[in-house]
Amino acid sequence: MDEEEEAIGYLDKVLEDEDDSEPGTPTSPVSPFSAGKKGERDAGKGLEMRKLVLSGFLASEEIYINQLEALLLPMKPLKATATTSQPVLTLQQIETIFYKIQDIYEIHKEFYDSLCPKVQQWDSNVTMGHLFQKLASQLGVYKAFVDNYKIALETAEKCSQSNYQFQKISEELKVKGPKDSKESHTSVTMEALLYKPIDRVTRSTLVLHDLLKHTPADHPDYPLLQDALRISQNFLSSINEDIDPRRTAVTTPKGETRQLVKDGFLVELSEGSRKLRHVFLFTDVLLCAKLKKTAVGKHQQYDCKWYVPLADLVFPSPEESEHCPQVHVIPDHELEDMKMKISAIKSEVQKEKANKGQSRAIERLKKKMFENEFWLLLNSPAIPFRIHNRNGKSYLFLLSSDYERSEWREAIQKLQKKDLQAFVLSSVELQVLTGSCFKLRTVHNIPVTSNKDDDESPGLYGFLHVIVHSAKGFKQSANLYCTLEVDSFGYFVSKAKTRVFRDTTEPQWNEEFEIELEGSQSLRILCYEKCYDKTKLNKDNNEIVDKIMGKGQIQLDPQAVQTKNWHMDVIEMNGIKVEFSMKFTSRDMSLKRTPSKKQTGVFGVKISVVTKRERSKVPYIVRQCIEEVEKRGIEEVGIYRISGVATDIQALKAVFDANNKDILVMLSDMDINAIAGTLKLYFRELPEPLLTDRLYPAFMEGIALSDPAAKENCMMHLLRSLPDPNLITFLFLLEHLKRVAEKEPINKMSLHNLATVFGPTLLRPSEGESKAHLTLASDIWSHDVMAQVQVLLYYLQHPPISFTELKRNTLYFSTDV
Repeated sequence: MDEEEEAIGYLDKVLEDEDDSEPGTPTSPVSPFSAGKKGERDAGKGLEMRKLVLSGFLASEEIYINQLEALLLPMKPLKATATTSQPVLTLQQIETIFYKIQDIYEIHKEFYDSLCPKVQQWDSNVTMGHLFQKLASQLGVYKAFVDNYKIALETAEKCSQSNYQFQKISEELKVKGPKDSKESHTSVTMEALLYKPIDRVTRSTLVLHDLLKHTPADHPDYPLLQDALRISQNFLSSINEDIDPRRTAVTTPKGETRQLVKDGFLVELSEGSRKLRHVFLFTDVLLCAKLKKTAVGKHQQYDCKWYVPLADLVFPSPEESEHCPQVHVIPDHELEDMKMKISAIKSEVQKEKANKGQSRAIERLKKKMFENEFWLLLNSPAIPFRIHNRNGKSYLFLLSSDYERSEWREAIQKLQKKDLQAFVLSSVELQVLTGSCFKLRTVHNIPVTSNKDDDESPGLYGFLHVIVHSAKGFKQSANLYCTLEVDSFGYFVSKAKTRVFRDTTEPQWNEEFEIELEGSQSLRILCYEKCYDKTKLNKDNNEIVDKIMGKGQIQLDPQAVQTKNWHMDVIEMNGIKVEFSMKFTSRDMSLKRTPSKKQTGVFGVKISVVTKRERSKVPYIVRQCIEEVEKRGIEEVGIYRISGVATDIQALKAVFDANNKDILVMLSDMDINAIAGTLKLYFRELPEPLLTDRLYPAFMEGIALSDPAAKENCMMHLLRSLPDPNLITFLFLLEHLKRVAEKEPINKMSLHNLATVFGPTLLRPSEGESKAHLTLASDIWSHDVMAQVQVLLYYLQHPPISFTELKRNTLYFSTDV
């Protein structure tokens, strides 16, 4: 990691980073997401964030100036020798290589010197918008630099090859470390330093974006920053991808420029086992590589596993996929167990850090965490992405989401529209191409959280409410539906699906979903055309044969999402616009259980009150919902995991609360996911969780016991300590969930999946305790959730528990907890 990345890393930690918003993400500074006139507390927090943003930017600006200085350092001696009898470079070559560097250096030095005192002697009313406005107005110098950049690189390379002295100079330029850094210097190549100005424009634009977000609209800086952002964005879009130099460094055998279009880590199924590969898509070839193991300090290199010229690459049809080998899918409970281990290690790392533990112990834990995360990364993807070389061989990748698969497929198909030639690379050409991968790659780190900095945004925990309203832009009538995905542990999971709107170009779903977030940072919406052709269905366990019509992703910015109001938005996906609204309930809000005002209903009313009123052992709502799920939903894929439509759930809630005679008719007509959602909502809205506030700490201690006999003793004793209505209802639910899990091969819901859905609903800390937890790191929170899941899983995996047997054994135990 170079120094700039360190500073940028710091900046990214401070901000809930929105840098990589996809097309369709609102980036306009005047959106409802940006800072407006909020209450004083919000403004205070915004100004504090403003200071943090500026401090981080100032730190990276210092590093940038040092890098420009390092680049200028050899220029003077080189100029001095240019007029002697033994010049290293000609004046023309020097002018070309160092073009505009001096001007850029002076612009940033002046900017830094003006901004530094304002940040160091901080005053919330301080203005510095004019400085950013001036910086933006000087972007013309960058335009000149960018236009010359390619020729500057080529000249530097030619001079290196022909002059040993210059080669030595350009391989190791000394960059001064920041003032408060332990390292006095680092060595950087000239090529890397010449790229810094291009990188800097992007970084400055992102910082302006974040500054605006944390500047109140009535602050004198606001219009100035808005203007600077507008200039910067216009400039960026004018020089954007066409000139991205990292993509243009390799030529094809025909001498044309071969550009890197896309790269990323994918799991390949090779000879029956899963391997992590780095896949590079160039304008004319797909190359699959793996990182070579190299000695410490040595340059990393790639080893080519195979390549397919795009002219020879074909995707198999669903019919051909039928004859492909089946993908062995890792059971969900194994994946969930691994998540728990990772979570537990995370909280150990946090504890070690809080107690100023030994760095060796922390490193050991981090290494273990990386190994576990790497296992998860290899074993969680299950969606097949098959590629054929028309000359014979087939390759199979496994992806975690249909979204990624369509991204790769679309990128390849777009390139295949050009006039492509088939070719064979000689061993030297292949070596050169593979050698360029390291320099060209855009994805550097394996996507595991242990690669992230500690303070990076932990993501959101709680409930995201999403209404999918409608879509426009379809060319012809079709049967259309949408799915919603959110990220969790580094990969995406499908969380909700709208109904299919038949034969339309303007579907009006207007369906609301409640999605549970576990450290999520992004929401994706995918729009599909439903395939009713029976011949194409069920070719493969995980093959999705419905056609993706469009897809889009937005960042879940914590500042923006955490408002009580609905925020309406549009995702644009290749000509299609999907309208949706969302709001977020944080985990602390979702813990608040509001007792019902009217004791006649069932939601928000104590379970003992309801059973007494009904003269029943188990509330009527629980019995009816379970009966309906067992009648027609037990084989539904993702039952209890896939969200029901929120308006349907609210309608059912109203009917149960009113004890309406039409309940049974309504239940039999209602979508089964809505019935499952109503049952979950009932348990979540109980004034206290089913397993009670009082016993929560004891359940947490009991599940942590190592000795099986002690654990059994404690866990059974805790059940006995529950009030009778709670215990009978819990045992009734337990047996139902076991019956659902028996159908796992069809419904894909294991005991572990069910425990994940219901655990945190049946077992939660009391409000006072949860507030104390909220001050802790999010991974300690998630460790808490993991323990709640483990408690329910313990009872689900336990042989049948009978109420009478349990109570008979009460005599042998004290009832104090």
